[in-house]
Amino acid sequence: MNRYVKTALLAGAAWSALSTFAMAQDAGPQEGASSVDDVIVTARRRDELLKDVPIAVSVIGEERLEQTGASDITALQQQTPNATVQVARGSNSTLISFIRGVGQQDPLWGFEPGVGLYVDDVYVARPQGAVLDIYDVQRIEVLRGPQGSLYGRNTVGGAVKYVTNRLSSDPELTLRGAYGSYNQIDLMASGSVPLADNFRVGGAIASYQRDGYGTNINTGAEHYNKDVLAGRLSAEWEPRDDMSIRLAYDRVQDDSNPRHGHREVAGATPAGAVLPSVYDTNAGIGDDNSVMNQGASATVQLDLNDNWTFKSITAWREGDTDTVIDFDNTPTPTLDIPAYYADDQLTQEFQFLFDYDRMQGVLGFFYLDGHAEGAFDTILGGAGIVIGTGGAVDTESWAGFADINLDLTDRLHLGLGARYTLDNKRGTVFRANYLGATNSPLLGGTARPPLLVRTNYTNEKDFSQFTPRVALSYDLSDDVTTYVSFSQGFKSGGFDMRGDAIFTPDTVNGYDPETVDSWEIGLKGALDRLTFAASVFHNEYQDQQVTTQVPAIGGIASFVDNVGSSTFYGAELEGQLRILDNLSASFAIGYLNSDFDEFLRYNLATAAYEDISDLVVLQNAPEWTGYLGFTWIGDVAGGDLAVTPSVSYRGDYSQFEFPNPVLDQQAYTLVDLSIVWTDPTDRFTLGLYGKNLTDEEYRVGGYNFAGALFNNSLIGYYGPPQTVTASLKVTF
Repeated sequence: MNRYVKTALLAGAAWSALSTFAMAQDAGPQEGASSVDDVIVTARRRDELLKDVPIAVSVIGEERLEQTGASDITALQQQTPNATVQVARGSNSTLISFIRGVGQQDPLWGFEPGVGLYVDDVYVARPQGAVLDIYDVQRIEVLRGPQGSLYGRNTVGGAVKYVTNRLSSDPELTLRGAYGSYNQIDLMASGSVPLADNFRVGGAIASYQRDGYGTNINTGAEHYNKDVLAGRLSAEWEPRDDMSIRLAYDRVQDDSNPRHGHREVAGATPAGAVLPSVYDTNAGIGDDNSVMNQGASATVQLDLNDNWTFKSITAWREGDTDTVIDFDNTPTPTLDIPAYYADDQLTQEFQFLFDYDRMQGVLGFFYLDGHAEGAFDTILGGAGIVIGTGGAVDTESWAGFADINLDLTDRLHLGLGARYTLDNKRGTVFRANYLGATNSPLLGGTARPPLLVRTNYTNEKDFSQFTPRVALSYDLSDDVTTYVSFSQGFKSGGFDMRGDAIFTPDTVNGYDPETVDSWEIGLKGALDRLTFAASVFHNEYQDQQVTTQVPAIGGIASFVDNVGSSTFYGAELEGQLRILDNLSASFAIGYLNSDFDEFLRYNLATAAYEDISDLVVLQNAPEWTGYLGFTWIGDVAGGDLAVTPSVSYRGDYSQFEFPNPVLDQQAYTLVDLSIVWTDPTDRFTLGLYGKNLTDEEYRVGGYNFAGALFNNSLIGYYGPPQTVTASLKVTF
């Protein structure tokens, strides 16, 4: 059956069933009816009721995060349909995100994520240090589908918004401690104090320590451990009744050991044996790793009159990473990668928000000035050489945008959005072979001339894109809204920082932007005891950017190509059902069907591009994802006891576009249980959290370097094993 017909049938069935019920409920209020009127989001850059936003948005609030024991932002993956939010391979704090099969897992400088990350409306351009631990957070919003009009470049898959708590007008202090499996010790303190009626200061500091899930057998060091210190300072001032100023600073220091992964197949030497524990390694490159990420922002809001508000968001961020990854997992330098990354960015956004009787919206301007650089060595002990790679990319981006909502009638609304983005990028890439299987001069190794210069160029390109959005929504009742929308997302082009001009001469020309066109039908609201959001979507992915590395004579060939196009469609349903007054169920179901229409791959032997779309699949795109959790709340010892058992499911998925039975992950299920008790005064909270109670082993990443030169290095990276954590929170 034609994929368009399938999409139409799926959309029609879902919309018809729910909307018929919704209109039937409009006769009057129901006994014990639930409401979504208190769920406020900023998905369209302004405060709105969740049910009024014609976008697929998942919202996880502070209470839900505490009930489920979410430790960091990767917890979103379990509770959000069609989402991948994971720690990147070889890292403890680098983030990879995919939404509806669209994203980017390569964290190298110059490559840009396909899912935008925002902290209090500040864009975080680089993924290093972006696995944000959950502390001092009000809510997390996950915007699914392209967000090209309001959020712009690099939101082809969607956006994740991390919203921190605002400061209280009364003195507050919260202390939290936790102890758990693998000697986990978490300590957090947050608070605020008013220095005047219109001026408050506050902050939070958190320390996360944990022994490793495994061991580096070669060095004795912890493997998959955690050593993170994070902090945030803020100040809020209202110099006038119509003006507010918020200053914020945050910093994360991650000194956890590097993750070298687990060898999935045996190598040619005894040291390359497959170790019994998937968390153990036999790596010899070392255990030094450091990631720092920090930033500051100033947000100014001024009410110009009863209808117009001006908002300015000025932000600066920077990050530094020094790391090592042993791709062969043996004591010898068969395939060792020492590396450093550094980046900084300055962003400025101006917004003019307006609200008239039948028209609301925002007009704005965005500017980014970013620099990212780095270097890494590919140490090939079998060849007696090292391939040194270094470079930088400078980005200037300008964008103007508008998003307007028109109330055509009391129930019919038209949303119009548009953005024009202009990016200027300047890339410098150097790649050379050096004799000797030790660090190259790029990373402080012995000074020596290159044996062979493989790449050495500087190039500059402009990329521009107009991204529209149109949405028509209709209020079926006071509590239920349906909508249909079209939106486009755009991810900028750039230069391949690994590009090898000997193997692929075209690398000096860079690669072009990619776009996603998305059509969506949605229904959201409340029906008696059910709060829900449903959506059906159809996406067309054009000029898709794909990163691959393959073994080649004398080294490794890297490709970042606009491989072609893919088409995918799917459906999502999430919500909460109040079964009894003290028992509720939360659920999320995602379905995704994807196929490549064209996949052009450069053939090193023929020096020509070939369409191999019948051999590839979309990575990190399981067909089914699901979540079901129950929460029972009762009176125990005078306080509230919340018990939350939950189960999440993730179907089969491929780590890369090229399926590999050794590295690809089969479907798996995670079972969690949380028990939280709050005393009658709301001052003390005790929590007990069990994660992955069935001790499921599942891969979250991998590397594929088969062949004799690399000692047949197929490496897997794994999610956390079974853990139990107890916590105590005290509020003053």
